[in-house]
Amino acid sequence: MAAVVRAIVYIAIILALAAAVALLPGGGTAAGAVGTALSIAFLGTLAWFGARIYRENRMALMSLDDRWRAVLYCAIGVVVVTLAATSKLWLTSAGVIAWFALLGVAAYGFYATWRHAREY
Repeated sequence: MAAVVRAIVYIAIILALAAAVALLPGGGTAAGAVGTALSIAFLGTLAWFGARIYRENRMALMSLDDRWRAVLYCAIGVVVVTLAATSKLWLTSAGVIAWFALLGVAAYGFYATWRHAREY
């Protein structure tokens, strides 16, 4: 019974926030600012996580051949650029196909590098 009451309270909070954004003057601007702040926090967390993973696996990365390290770094670059261009690529059907193709090629680069690293 307490779970049902808690769910009703959560739904009421969400509805109150939605009403505030829709009805209060400047609510849309405030919602945009909060969304931007959350996006910045999310991207900062991703950057911190990436730096931590790099530091933990620096020796394994340096033990790769230059070719495989370049494949890995290029795959990371393709993922970053593709995700940054998602809004532009998804405007056309050719862009959607290119988006999936680029992420597929990057995934194959990750897989090939991982497979090569596991062979030793």
